[in-house]
Amino acid sequence: MTQKSWRVASVLSAAFLCLCLFAVPLPSQAQSSGDEPISPGQTYGEDEIVKTGHQFFGSVSGGIASVVERAFSQYGEPNGYILGEEGSGAIIAGARYGEGHLYTRNAGNHKIFWQGPSVGWDFGADGARVMMLIYNLPTVNSVYQRFAGVNGSAYLVGGAGMTVLLKNEIVLVPVRAGVGARLGLNLGYLKFTDKPTWNPF
Repeated sequence: MTQKSWRVASVLSAAFLCLCLFAVPLPSQAQSSGDEPISPGQTYGEDEIVKTGHQFFGSVSGGIASVVERAFSQYGEPNGYILGEEGSGAIIAGARYGEGHLYTRNAGNHKIFWQGPSVGWDFGADGARVMMLIYNLPTVNSVYQRFAGVNGSAYLVGGAGMTVLLKNEIVLVPVRAGVGARLGLNLGYLKFTDKPTWNPF
C-alpha cells in the first residue's frame, strides 16, 4: 500500500469512528421518555445539595445552608431538584417566569420551564437564581402540572428564602437567594411545562 493510500485509509477510518461515536448515544447522554419510575431511594443528601447550592448561587448564598437544613428537617431527602433562573414582577397582581434543568438520579436530566400568576400585597420586580427541591416525584412527566403554594410556608434567613408548593403527594421547595421582600405576601401557583409559554395560567 502506498503512503498516499495509507493516509486516505487512515482518514476514512477516523471519519467512520467519529460517525459511530456521534450516532450511538452514550448512556449518560441518552434522554429518557419521562415515564420511567423514579425510585424513592434515589435521593440527594443534605451535604450534596448544600454544596451544589453554594456553587450555583455563588456570592449570594449566605443563608443557603440554613434554608436547606430547614427543608431537610421537614421533608427529608429529595429525589430530584431543579436549578434555573426566573424573573417576576407585580403590582398587586403579578407573574413569574423561569427556566432551568431538572436533575434526577436515574431518569436523566431534563429542560424545564415554569410560569404562574400571583395576587397579593406585593410590589416590585426581580430576577433570581432558584433551586427547587422535589420530594416524592414518581416520574419526570408528573412534574408537568400546577403546584399551589402552602399558606404560611415562607421562610427567610440570611438573604435566602424558601416556600413550599404542593400537588397531591409531590412537594416542591423553591429556594431563592437575595429575594428580599419579593418573597412576600402573595397567593399563586406555578405551572411546569416541557416547552416555554407566555401564558402564566
